[in-house]
Amino acid sequence: MKTVIVIPARYNSTRFKGKPLVKILGREMILRVADICSDVVDKKNLFIATDNYKILATVRKAKYKAIMTSSKCLTGTDRVAEVSRKINSRIYVNVQGDEPTINPNDIIKIIKKKIKYPNHVICGYTKITSFEEAFSKNVPKVVFNKEEELVYISRSIIPCTKNNKNKVNYFKQVCIYAFNKKELNIFSRLKNKSKIEKIEDIEILRFFDFGIKIKMVRLYGRSVAVDEIKDLKKVEDILNKK
Repeated sequence: MKTVIVIPARYNSTRFKGKPLVKILGREMILRVADICSDVVDKKNLFIATDNYKILATVRKAKYKAIMTSSKCLTGTDRVAEVSRKINSRIYVNVQGDEPTINPNDIIKIIKKKIKYPNHVICGYTKITSFEEAFSKNVPKVVFNKEEELVYISRSIIPCTKNNKNKVNYFKQVCIYAFNKKELNIFSRLKNKSKIEKIEDIEILRFFDFGIKIKMVRLYGRSVAVDEIKDLKKVEDILNKK
């Protein structure tokens, strides 16, 4: 079953402009993510989707494939949807370009779950292990049912307990998604973000408006997302230990 990985890479990030091209221990972050993904799929099935010619040139110089996508794409998933109209595949995996310590085995796990549940969007999650993450607005928290289907995702701390005696485990989204072409076509129909998606600024919430179920997959890699400049030190520390 053909699978392609698409890494969305937007230059004008609100919190960190030029983020994909920031060098981490001498190598651009977008290339570090591509290096990891190339351990999962052949380079011919790996694409960086961008709206910036600097990123395009950097990626192609490193012998990776890059596709120019519209600057009007609302989210990274809209960018993946645009690629899906140019590249035919059974499965499209969205790997965020700001996760340079992601575990390739986690990507494989997402792909296997999509094969098993072809009519569900697939998304990763992992346990939150610090109060800093639990209360961070940069970390989307997830709640799912006994079938591991997403009930809600929020930047607020959820679930919230009324009784402090209750022990609560918190889980966060890991931004590896898997879709089929139909799901991406439906997702990209909207010309504006959906109401709740816009409030939370979490793109996967748009699928709720279309009644598409999201299957969550527990992952065990301790990836660190680069949301802000201060996160670079955390990533460098992890890479130096490898």
